[in-house]
Amino acid sequence: MQACHNGSNKATTTDTTTTTTAEVTKTDSSKMLPDTGDVSFAKKAAQGGVTEIALSKLELQSSNNKIKDFANMMVTDHTDAGNKLTAISMAENITLPTLPDTVQQATITNLSQKTGTDLNKAYVAQMIIDHKNTIAMFEAAQKTVKDTTLKQFITATLPTLHKHMDAINAIKSGM
Repeated sequence: MQACHNGSNKATTTDTTTTTTAEVTKTDSSKMLPDTGDVSFAKKAAQGGVTEIALSKLELQSSNNKIKDFANMMVTDHTDAGNKLTAISMAENITLPTLPDTVQQATITNLSQKTGTDLNKAYVAQMIIDHKNTIAMFEAAQKTVKDTTLKQFITATLPTLHKHMDAINAIKSGM
């Protein structure tokens, strides 16, 4: 009887250890593998920011002071947001792209071939399109993102995006 009893205890101990290990592994892997929607948002936001910076750098030498000031604001604000997003993503094990995608790169190439008022008009039009899309993406993500730190980033960034939209609309109205 004792031999059966010892075997029973050993099996229970093994089962408990297995369950505990499985629970720990599950917890660890859920921390290591963030929500796919969160990852998708973070990657799109990072690529958008990199693109905005690249496009804005084209206008840093603009003869139009309002556009040049806006471009400087874009480089500063999007660099700051990108740094914050990178820190959050590193903590959440999300690898962010550091380059624009092929469509975004084509837009950068297209604008880089323009000069003067043609560049100004194309840049302003692109900034309006980009900010409409970015604001819509951030507002949708605010409802769906699961990570609280990423959600706080979205909430903190939206007012800046709206400020950019207001500023670029004002520039367009003055052209």
